[in-house]
Amino acid sequence: MNKTTIINPVIWSDVPDVSVIRVGTTFYMVSTSMHSMPGCPIMKSENLMHWEIVNYVFETFEDNDAHNLLDGKGIYGKGSWAASLRHHNGMFYVIFSCNDMNRFYVYRTTDIENGSWERSVFEGLRHDPSLLFDDGRVFVFHGNGNIRITELTADASAVKEGGINRLLFETEREGIGLRCEGCHAYKLNGYYYLFFIDWPNTGNKRRRELVYRSRELLGPYERKLLLDDDMGYRNNGVAQGGIVDTPGGEWFAVLFQDHDAVGRIPCVVPVSWEDDWPVFGVDGKVPHSFEAPLPAAEPKPLVIGDEFEYAGNKLALNWQWNHNPDNRLWSVTERPGWLRLQTGAIAGSVEFARNTLTQRTEGPACSGWTMMDTFGMKPGDRAGMVALASLFGAVGIQTDDNGSRHVFMSVKGSEGGEEKVETVPYEGNRVYVKIDFNFKNSADLAHFYYSSDGESWRAIGRPLQMKYTLHHFMGYRVGLFNYATKQAGGHVDFDFFRYARRSASGK
Repeated sequence: MNKTTIINPVIWSDVPDVSVIRVGTTFYMVSTSMHSMPGCPIMKSENLMHWEIVNYVFETFEDNDAHNLLDGKGIYGKGSWAASLRHHNGMFYVIFSCNDMNRFYVYRTTDIENGSWERSVFEGLRHDPSLLFDDGRVFVFHGNGNIRITELTADASAVKEGGINRLLFETEREGIGLRCEGCHAYKLNGYYYLFFIDWPNTGNKRRRELVYRSRELLGPYERKLLLDDDMGYRNNGVAQGGIVDTPGGEWFAVLFQDHDAVGRIPCVVPVSWEDDWPVFGVDGKVPHSFEAPLPAAEPKPLVIGDEFEYAGNKLALNWQWNHNPDNRLWSVTERPGWLRLQTGAIAGSVEFARNTLTQRTEGPACSGWTMMDTFGMKPGDRAGMVALASLFGAVGIQTDDNGSRHVFMSVKGSEGGEEKVETVPYEGNRVYVKIDFNFKNSADLAHFYYSSDGESWRAIGRPLQMKYTLHHFMGYRVGLFNYATKQAGGHVDFDFFRYARRSASGK
């Protein structure tokens, strides 16, 4: 029998609000992407351990000043939240709510790996929704504390006129800070199962996983605590997600854990059944590793280096833009083998610079570096590499009014803009910049460097104490940026992006 070793976390990177299904022998997963575009990444795996990105649900899903990062605020911490992935009668469905738009979205495709998605839009939020197909009827379960059920039409394209649309039940209040949310709904063996997380304000005071079940759609529902474990990590509970079976009939839960600055990282938990109740983990704990009767597979990188050598003006699926890109202002074909970023709208800091191209960071430690040709910069332009979150840090090159150049390291200022920590005069058009990230044991430090030859590196500025905040609601990303502070039309060319995942000791 084929076996694979599941090692938690299965992805040591920001992949929050996971929703997993199986079709045949292949597992598919969608996760929250908020302000990163394209959004709602679709990943696939043959063994729940090794995942690769194969598609996105949308390139962009709204076109306005906030989504285009032109209103001075953006949609940080908003955008698409907590998507639910389902497959029914040959059709794949992804649903989610968008807080800044106060809307609910349903996307459909018959080809999850290569297809485009048709969408339907509903006014009003359905918080943390879960889609359930039930004997020809379609339901969405949603809410926080007050759990609601809404019936949709058979193709899930609209709310069903005259269908069920009501409060289903209220979850526990006493001793609870964050009441139940993050629903994942299933119908199995004659029971309706609704999985949730909550966050007690007594006892361990950490997120935990619960299930409600009933033989009747509208209840009454009975409740059971499934998992209250942090894997020994900073009292951060492993919770929020759903269950999935294997072709052989084994069951697993795919959940996630808050891991400070790197983000929310997925874990896989074995599931057994007793009296039609799911039982999570081993003796109530999430195992750090275990054998699963699933085929071995080659790992596929979540974060990649890139030489920007493409046949057309497209990018690898590992890349996402910070907010909607302006597709007129980037290219990998104008100068083949280089990524060109041209400036457009004036920005006050890298946090509001359009067309910043990002990838995730990974634990326990990682590094990204690039070489820029800056000959096309205009006075006031700033370009380089950023450790992107609300409390960002950047290293790059700036062009002054007289045409001189300085390498700079900057951080988010106390007034919300960009504060220079150190600047160093620099001659020549080509400059290398690098950021080292250390997430081991939540050290959460980023160090910044520059070089004239890519071999001898000089530290600049100060280490950045990275911190996960609800303002961005996302783990740190590494990004390439170029923005104007005075006039549009300049450009910078990036020769490559190189990346290495490391142990915290640097190996």
